[in-house]
Formats: sequence, structure tokens, C-alpha cells
Amino acid sequence: MPDDTLTRLCAAIDRHAACDDPLPLFTALFAAIRPPRADDAAAAVAGYDAMLDLFAADEARRAAVQRQLARLLASRRLVGFLADSGILPPTGFFSELTRIASHRVLPELPEAGEMRDALHVVFHRRDDWRWLAEIPADRSLRFWRLLAPHEAMTPQERAWIAEQIAEAMLVLAYRISAFEVEREFRRLDEQFAGYTQAFRAVAGEAQRFVDAWRAALAEGVPPAEDERHLLVLIDQCEAMLDRAHRAATRFGTSLSLTFSLTRTAQSLRRLAVLAHLMGSHAHEDSGESVERAALARWNELTRTALRAENQRNSLRQHLSRGMSLLALRVTDNAAKSGEHYVTETRPAYWRMWRSAMGAGAIIAVLALLKIFASKLEIALFGHAFIYSMIYGLGFALIYMLHLTIATKQPAMTAQTIAGYLGEARPGRAQDLERIVDLIAAVSRSQIAAIAGNVAVALPVAIGLSLLWQQHFGEPMVDVGKGAHLLDDLDPLGWALPHAAIAGVFLFFSGIISGYFDNLAAHSRIGERVGRLRWLRRLVGEGRAARVGAYVDDHLGGLSGNFLFGCMLGSAGTLGVIFGLPIDIRHIAFSSANFGYALAAFEFALPATAVLWAALGVALIGVVNLSVSFSLALWMALRARGVEFRQTRELLGLLGRRLRASPRSFVAAPAAAG
Repeated sequence: MPDDTLTRLCAAIDRHAACDDPLPLFTALFAAIRPPRADDAAAAVAGYDAMLDLFAADEARRAAVQRQLARLLASRRLVGFLADSGILPPTGFFSELTRIASHRVLPELPEAGEMRDALHVVFHRRDDWRWLAEIPADRSLRFWRLLAPHEAMTPQERAWIAEQIAEAMLVLAYRISAFEVEREFRRLDEQFAGYTQAFRAVAGEAQRFVDAWRAALAEGVPPAEDERHLLVLIDQCEAMLDRAHRAATRFGTSLSLTFSLTRTAQSLRRLAVLAHLMGSHAHEDSGESVERAALARWNELTRTALRAENQRNSLRQHLSRGMSLLALRVTDNAAKSGEHYVTETRPAYWRMWRSAMGAGAIIAVLALLKIFASKLEIALFGHAFIYSMIYGLGFALIYMLHLTIATKQPAMTAQTIAGYLGEARPGRAQDLERIVDLIAAVSRSQIAAIAGNVAVALPVAIGLSLLWQQHFGEPMVDVGKGAHLLDDLDPLGWALPHAAIAGVFLFFSGIISGYFDNLAAHSRIGERVGRLRWLRRLVGEGRAARVGAYVDDHLGGLSGNFLFGCMLGSAGTLGVIFGLPIDIRHIAFSSANFGYALAAFEFALPATAVLWAALGVALIGVVNLSVSFSLALWMALRARGVEFRQTRELLGLLGRRLRASPRSFVAAPAAAG
């Protein structure tokens, strides 16, 4: 036990044990064990252990802290802490965002009688949740076992706390009963019709349970009410929510529905914990005493609620949590698209080549159109609009022709890899082998797509320049513009930072595609398009239905590609407006621009200049791919809650595969597997 920590703990207890208000004691205790850095897990655990060891060794001080803990629990209102801490707020995402932002400017006034506000005094640093999360569950359980306040309480204090728990149960139960999404459930599937009745039944059973418990307490007899029927109803509701979540992956979801489903699931879990605390029969099967089981449940509740309460006014946490609500639906849709970008067989591999080569030809034309548009003497907005239309409509055309832009792959394939990582079980070598197979397939698919784009975009750009020169008798791109295009490829200039910006946009395009796929499924966009009166009059009901079906299947791809083009087209103009070095570099367009620059100089550039520009094109591609893939993989893993802990084993298998079969990372086998 560190001597300085022990000294601070003893001093805190001796100074505050006799105070009328128990709050200063616990503020001083946790200040004594708070690590200098919130992310120092070792220091956090060491300090916490020092406090527990003191309680175990010094009976007098332990009893003093125990008595003050009993007074703290009995002198504060617990309903808000028990029913709200760690549960999504009822106000919705944007209302809560406004509340947090306003309170950051003008802090809210704490209520002295609320346990939630008292905890903000004890854990007053915004990052306290970090070190609290590092305390193992067995240590916090030992804390409650050493300081179990029940034996130090008066009958009045015990009755107050029991009433607070009962009231929190009713708050949760009636909140659950207000889960009115009958229409949303029926939209997911007709089998969900009538499901909300089960949630209303929870409120009725909770009220009956609490009334019986209060009556027993008033008569002075031990409460013997059986909470197991309430727990069965809770289990049934949780099963319904699970089925609704699975249905949402097929039929789409919305932020409000996902928010409501998540909040109701959290409320059900919290109600179950409180029912276990209040009940007396749920612990017979495990052989635990009622008190030990109650402490275990209380420990589970407080660990979650304490961390959540410390983050209640965290803008970053709220934004992160809100984005995660829809992230899994979005990434699941992107993962389905990602599977189409992975080549398993040789025919699929050559199809990828042909698809990428076709896209390369179109990209060379788009790059030329942008060069021509840059000569127009129009306002900045006009340039941004024209560039965005060139890129956006061009990418949409490439998508509609089933062609492939190489850099669109990482944002999609990362979702597929994340799914495989999430399914990998520790000690299962075959699971890791599947991931290695997938990485090899992704690698050769990327190489085929990049090579196909570049191998066609570059010569097509040169060919167009030569045709223009032959037909009009003047260069299509003058030397000044050619020098500018070469300067854009300089690896030591802004080429690589601008390539990173394009990589971020590529990541966003994958998210946009997933979002619109989800929107199409959830809002039945295709069916609604097929029912447009003017469209049915124009092309007939049958063709209108086919148009709707196409929109339903391809809204995500069309939206993602078009808006990706808009981001690329407007980035440079925004940089000029704000005076910032913002622009984009994309490998396929860079290779086409390289071709136009070579033709502008009539192929008379020094070899060093050509090699330097070629290196710039290659590095632009590396940055495009690595940035978009890293961001997409990070989001996919976060959305799925995947914590992959077999990195070393996976890297070892990858190394062995590279040594044994390097060709599999470049070219596809003749047959799958």
C-alpha cells in the first residue's frame, strides 16, 4: 500500500467522518486515490486497492465510512440516479445536443438533494470516468461488500431507500409502457403487430409488484412478493426488441426508431436489475444469499451509472453515442456492397480488370472536362458547381455502367473485413485463415482496380491530346497548364495532404451510400417512386414500377457516388474562399492529368521529372487507399463493438501466406479457395 495514498486516505476519514454532510468525506476519499492521469490504469487500480485494504485492516475507520455512506444514500433522492443515469434521455438526440451545448456555456445549477448532482461533486473531473472504467468489477464489488450500508442504517433510512428503488421501478415501467411504435413495428413486419401490448403489461405487473411490496412493508412483515413473473415479461420484451433490431437490418431503420429501441432496451435491463434488488426469490437457483446477490446487482448498476453520469454533459460522448446508433445499420449496408468488390476466382478477377479499365476511360474524359471548365471566367460558385457536376454525374454514370473506381473499394471492403474480425473466435485458427483469405482477395482486387484505372486513364489522356493536336493543330493543354498539372503531383508539395483529404471524402462516400441504402429500405423510397402519378402517366405503371425497383436497389450507390463527386468538385473552391490549402488528389484523375501534362510538353520532359511525377501518382494512390480504408475499418469495428485481440496471430499467418504464396495477393487462383 503506497504510504502517501494511505496517509491521504486516513486524513480524509479523520477530518470528515463526523461531518453532518457525508459528501465531503467521499469527495476527499476519491480525490486521494484519483490517478494523476485519467488513463493511468495501474495507478487507478493501485489507489483503489489501497483504499480497500485500509477498510479491511482498520475496523474503526471502515465503520465510520460505512455510516457516512448510509447517510449519503438516505439523504439524497435516488430516483433520478436509478432510473435515468446510463439510459438515453427522453428528449431525443438533437434536443439533448442543444442542452449539453448550452450547459457548456452556462453550467446548470446542481440540486443538493439529488444523488446525481452529488456524484458530480465527488467525481468533478470530466475524465474521471476513464479511470473508473479501469477498476475491475471484482474490486468495486469488494468495495460494496466491505461498506455494505444496510447494517449501518436505521429502519427509517432503509425504508427511504427501498421506497426510492420502488419509485424508480415504476418510473422505468411506465416509461417502457409508453413505447408507442406500433406503426413502426408493423412496417418492419406484420408479425410485430400488437407487440406494444407486451410493453404495457410490464407496467401493470410492476405496479402490482410494488403495491404488494409496500403493503408488506407497512404491515411490518418481510416482503415475500415474487418478482419472477415481472422478470419473465421483461425477458419477453427484450426478445421482441432483438427481433425488431434484426428486422431493421433488412427493412432499414431511422434515428428516432433506433433511439427509441435502444432507450427501451436500456430501461428494461435497468428494471430487471431493480426487480432483482427488491425481490427475494430470484437468487435461489444460484445458491447465493439474497444480500450477496443484491450487492452483485447493485455493483453492476453503479458501475454503469457512475461512468454515464460523469459523461452526462460530455459533448463528445453524446455525439459519439448518437453516431453509433445508426452506424451499424449503415455499415451493414456498406458491407453488402463491399462483398461485390472482392474477387475470389480468376473470372471475377478479370471482370474487375475490365470494369476498372472501363472506368479509367471515362475518368480520362472527366479530367479533360475539368481542365476545360477551369478556363471559364465565372464566379467561384460557378466553378464549384460545374466541377461538382462533372465529378458527380461522371461517378454516377460509372456506377450505372457497373464499372469500378479503385478508391471506392476500401470504404466498402473494410466493412466486410470488420464483419470477419467480429466473427473470429479466440483459439480458432480456421477463423483467422478466413480473414487471411479475405485480405488476399481484397489485396488482389485493389491491385486489379488500381492498375485497370491507371492503365487506361493515362493512355486515353495521351490519345485524346494527340487527336486534338492532329485535328485542331494546337495543343489541347498548353505548357503553363501542363506545368501546373505536374506541380500538383509533386510528392513533396501538397499532393499527399490533398490525397488524404480525398481519402476522407472516400470514407464519407461509403457512409453516405450505406445511409441512403438504409433510407431506401426504411422509407420504401422505391415503392413511393413507382407510385408517382406523373411518372406513371409518362412511362406507364409497369415501367414506373421498374424505375422504383431500380431506385430501391441503387439509391445508396447513386447517392454515394454523386455526392462524392460533389465533395471532390467543391473542395478546391472552398479552399480559395477560406484561404486554406484545401484541395483533393485522386489517383485515377492524377494519372489522367499526368498524361495530359506529358502531351503538353510533347513528351520532352527529363526522365527524372517523369519518374518524380509517376512516384507522386503512386503515393497519391497509397494515401487515398490507406486513409479511406483506415477510417472505414475503424468505424466498422466501433459500430459492431469488435475488440480484436488476435493481431499478432493474424500478422503471423499473413506473413506465412506472403512467403508461401505471394502471387495470391496479386492474382486470383484459377478456382475459388
